Amino acid sequence: MTTIYMVRHGETDWNAEGRYQGQEDPPLNRRGREQARATAEKLAQEGITAIYSSDLKRAAETAHALAEHCNLPVHLDPRLREINQGVWQGVLVDDIRAQWPERFHRWQTAPWETSPPGGETLHDVETRILAALADIASRHPNERVAVFTHKLPIALMRIRLKGAPRDALWSLLPKNAAWDVFDVSAEALQALLTQLKANPAP
Repeated sequence: MTTIYMVRHGETDWNAEGRYQGQEDPPLNRRGREQARATAEKLAQEGITAIYSSDLKRAAETAHALAEHCNLPVHLDPRLREINQGVWQGVLVDDIRAQWPERFHRWQTAPWETSPPGGETLHDVETRILAALADIASRHPNERVAVFTHKLPIALMRIRLKGAPRDALWSLLPKNAAWDVFDVSAEALQALLTQLKANPAP
């Protein structure tokens, strides 16, 4: 078994403004840097032996705060990125609601059956996240690993790995710099990945 701490990045100005980020790359703001330091102080007591992160600035900066505490390198993996939100990236939520009312409503009420225009589906996201976690678990059996990522990947893993109901997706999104813990094996993750590719329904 590998114990994986999946950590959401600290706050950015876009978070504070209510602007969709997706795979755009704003850095942490002052509050986000403070959150990263506070989270690092707590996680440094957990016996972390390896650190992985999305390659987006907000996640990598949050990861580096822990890396300084633990004297460990940060391994960047683009598979750990947030969902690609297509043309919604960089747009305020209120403007998305006004410009794409029907698509946004479907995204809020039936996210498994739709996607942001020009962006990824939830199936796309959980497939790449599971692949990344399977690789990490295979490299670090019986270790404690911190994985810095984004809110939707964590929510999806709460559904996929902990059995949370998929219709509760939006209530499963973690706050900035919060984390969840998953005890997993590379073999189990690979089996889930194979199943997911064959049948996208959770």
